Amino acid sequence: MPINKVFHVENEAGLAAIAAELAPLFAGGAIVALEGNLGAGKTALSRALIREITGNPALDVPSPTFTLVQTYDAPPGKMGGEIWHFDFYRLKHPEEVFELGWEDALAGGGLLLMEWAERIGPLLPQMRTTITITPQDNGTRTIEVRG
Repeated sequence: MPINKVFHVENEAGLAAIAAELAPLFAGGAIVALEGNLGAGKTALSRALIREITGNPALDVPSPTFTLVQTYDAPPGKMGGEIWHFDFYRLKHPEEVFELGWEDALAGGGLLLMEWAERIGPLLPQMRTTITITPQDNGTRTIEVRG
């Protein structure tokens, strides 16, 4: 079922509300590409989604900027049991994604959240949901979800 939603948020609490609305859409697992400039809020939205899906609002969800990937266990019956949170910002070549467990992530049927997904070019799956985060001049963010 196609997704086409637009949200406007003022703060991280707003991101948590969006995560609560989006989480059921990803219940069977999904591939999600997060787009936006540096500092747009990709990690903050990913963090909110992971906390919502795991049911743990206090879960430590660090940015995978340096580790490049973090994994989390989802409750039984959700997301194929695993959430993969990738950050491709530091990749020099798309093929480096294979060193991060990319094939296992794709085969596992869980949820894949990918920041800077455009950096893997032709390896980016066509069947995906794209979330674009755009900061506005008034300090709010527009979040467009399509897929």
